[in-house]
Amino acid sequence: MARRRYELTDKEWLIIEPLLPNKPRGVPRVDDRRVLNGILWRFRSGSPWAEVPERYGPSTTCYNRFVRWRKAGVWDRLLSAVPAGFNGELVMIDSTCVRVHQHGATAKKGSFDHGMGRSRGGLTSKLHALVDAEGRPVGLRLTGGQVHDACEAEALIADIPEGATLLGDKGYDSNAIREAAAARGVWANIPNRSNRTQRYGFSSWLYRQRNLVERFFNRIKQFRGIATRYDKDPANFMAAVKLVCARIWCAA
Repeated sequence: MARRRYELTDKEWLIIEPLLPNKPRGVPRVDDRRVLNGILWRFRSGSPWAEVPERYGPSTTCYNRFVRWRKAGVWDRLLSAVPAGFNGELVMIDSTCVRVHQHGATAKKGSFDHGMGRSRGGLTSKLHALVDAEGRPVGLRLTGGQVHDACEAEALIADIPEGATLLGDKGYDSNAIREAAAARGVWANIPNRSNRTQRYGFSSWLYRQRNLVERFFNRIKQFRGIATRYDKDPANFMAAVKLVCARIWCAA
């Protein structure tokens, strides 16, 4: 059977396979590559888990393994292991809003942060990202859609190597962000807001590269299960984002 375009290539599988748990417990288990392709199909299509085609094995197996590996930190290790060629000289920061589907908006209220909030687009989540000079993800954060971009910037800046240049739009023009960047030896090439009294140096030529972070968002949103959030649990949604991001690194 021919490989479908959203399934893992041989190159991607060669990189990912050694990073997956491999402890069979007596009962023969569904092939990991087959299950991963089923997980990717679910997020690519945005369909319910129950509609995962039989060619990928039982849908319950795809869901259970996805959640079990998320709890075991497999998706985190996968994303942290593959970026061996991180280009840290130039990094871009930005965020994108993700509409929360009605199926994902039924989580029980309480002290638990579901990463959802009201914004102009209704109930949304916001994905904050830091990408390198090749448009590959370096850092990710999830908040409610009403959270300002600058609120997550300092946490993402902690992932930037010393001596790098940070590109961001005017939403990141704050003294706190510039100071956090400077503390790491990072130059924040951010346009000055019109009401700023203390002006900072800015290169419009370098700033043109910031579109790479927009391309990154467009790329991951080709997966309908990421462009629209169907998952109640923010950890499951972020696990899917990390899996797709790992594929971006594998394809580099």
